[in-house]
Amino acid sequence: MYSSFPRAWTAYQSAAYAAGPPPRRQFLPREFVERLLAGAEARLPLLDAPRLDWAHAERVHDPAYLARWRRGEVTRAEERALGFPWNEAVVERGLLSSGATLAATRDALAHGLGLNLGGGTHHAYRDRAEGFSFLNDVVISARWLLDHGHARRILILDLDVHQGNGTAALLADEPQALTISVHGANNYPFQKEQSGLDVALPDGTADEAYLAALDEVVAPAVHAFRPDFAFYLAGADVLEGDQLGRLALTPAGVRERDGRVFGWAARAGTPLVTVMAGGYNRDPQTLIQTRLGTLDAALAVFA
Repeated sequence: MYSSFPRAWTAYQSAAYAAGPPPRRQFLPREFVERLLAGAEARLPLLDAPRLDWAHAERVHDPAYLARWRRGEVTRAEERALGFPWNEAVVERGLLSSGATLAATRDALAHGLGLNLGGGTHHAYRDRAEGFSFLNDVVISARWLLDHGHARRILILDLDVHQGNGTAALLADEPQALTISVHGANNYPFQKEQSGLDVALPDGTADEAYLAALDEVVAPAVHAFRPDFAFYLAGADVLEGDQLGRLALTPAGVRERDGRVFGWAARAGTPLVTVMAGGYNRDPQTLIQTRLGTLDAALAVFA
């Protein structure tokens, strides 16, 4: 059980926006990144993302794979699978994003809540990169928790619009972790892995049906598992108008989703790390407000 005394919550500044971003068509232009960070900093202090030690990555990923990516010895096919060309900033971006999630994990152990404004690179496998994901930051942090005896039942609740295929594969044989993915049935990745629980939704799913799936399918599984630590991938790509998503949630629906997740964790006294995962909306201002709404929902519940 984490300490319950009041504190000023902090968040780690999104490394995903700071170094080597993928094409702007899919990510926020710098002007809007600055607005997002300013909005976050108005709510709580922002800390620079710390760099992950390679030894933590090697507990999850194949050392030979990591060595090749460190040296830039990757093929064009691997670059296409990742979604953008290799350069040193790509590697640094992965280390910073994963380091931020690990730092947020330590925060959650101490105070109940950890926040990373980036992270959620759930398509990375043990020995290959996919879908903007070079390192699987959440699995790296989950492995650190298990290695050090800080948790025995870890929930990874992935509410990004895309199935967390890398996460599911990496933890398929780990009895101390439950992976739950609520995602678009017809969306990337087109070859899905088997999570502990998969909830595949049809194109156009809106607020009412989405929230019903959380209440009727996901919540009972979470309660039955009784996690003593949780990671929440709060993807904003479930919003209507997302370039890479096919669902149709409103910002109010996403706020309801977030409130449910934070409420489950807070009522159970379960330490929770939130990472922001995907979000590629055609309207940057809608994306910013939704991201900030996730922070507001977390602070409202945990404070």
